Amino acid sequence: MKVNEKRDIKRKLNVINYARQIGNVKKACRYYGISRSIFYVWIERYKLYGEKGLINSKPCPENPRLRTPKHIEEKVLYLRKKYHFGPERIHLYLKRFHDIQTSESSVYRILRRNGISRLPANTKRRSPGPKLILYEKQTPGHHVQMDVKFLSFKNKEGRPIKRYQYTAIDDATRIRALKVYQKHNQISAMDFLDYVIEKFPFRINMVRTDNGHEFQARFHWYCIEKGIQHVYIKPGSPNLNGKVERSHRTDKQEFYQFLDYTDDVNLKEKIKEWENFYNFNRPHKSHGGLTPYEIFRAKMNIDIQSQPKSEV
Repeated sequence: MKVNEKRDIKRKLNVINYARQIGNVKKACRYYGISRSIFYVWIERYKLYGEKGLINSKPCPENPRLRTPKHIEEKVLYLRKKYHFGPERIHLYLKRFHDIQTSESSVYRILRRNGISRLPANTKRRSPGPKLILYEKQTPGHHVQMDVKFLSFKNKEGRPIKRYQYTAIDDATRIRALKVYQKHNQISAMDFLDYVIEKFPFRINMVRTDNGHEFQARFHWYCIEKGIQHVYIKPGSPNLNGKVERSHRTDKQEFYQFLDYTDDVNLKEKIKEWENFYNFNRPHKSHGGLTPYEIFRAKMNIDIQSQPKSEV
């Protein structure tokens, strides 16, 4: 017997016993906030079936023809258990990668029916804090945010290894460029800028960074030489580079926690695969399920051949 069923039986027995104790059904019903007609239904069912008769039952049996097919339910459970996706993202992935049309509410009901509607404690979202006003540029390349994600691995001998993921994200389309370096300095930052210029399918007007040592004078003037403005965000205000910061959380949740690190060559190959998947295949919630490159094509009204879809 489920906990909620035991609780329901206990409450109804309390009402019945209280009515017998005071000898007045009307006062007992008023005290517990129920109608007398419901009270008499409970009494009748209790006489016929005992405590089991006090368990709430559905007004009609579940129609198996209206239930989500088993193969869809299995895909929903796989995405939840493997990637800890919520109903909205599961809905987007089913639509894009499996051509399955199902609503977020249906996904939630499947999760709830299988007892996994709540995420584990270590994967729950933190409180968002005060609500911020978010701004989005409309022209690709007008504003590019750049930052560094610190990585920590262990080699085959178990010794710690530090690596640095340089990230750039376009404010308008969310197209990203990623590259991993062994050193965290301005030389790496300048090399990464060249990579971003080569990778992005549009001209970059401005790069915005924090005040880290890797983005100081040499990097600043290197941007100027490339015809790109370089601006710093206000110290202690990472929310001003919120899109790149949020993308690093996506890296952690959807890439690094599933990465079996072996060596630098493998890491560079994997990060390139993840970069392509993010840009061409991954449905983006802020874009209504479209990918960054689909948004880019829509904004520029041009035809760019997309990468083939990946399996999930």
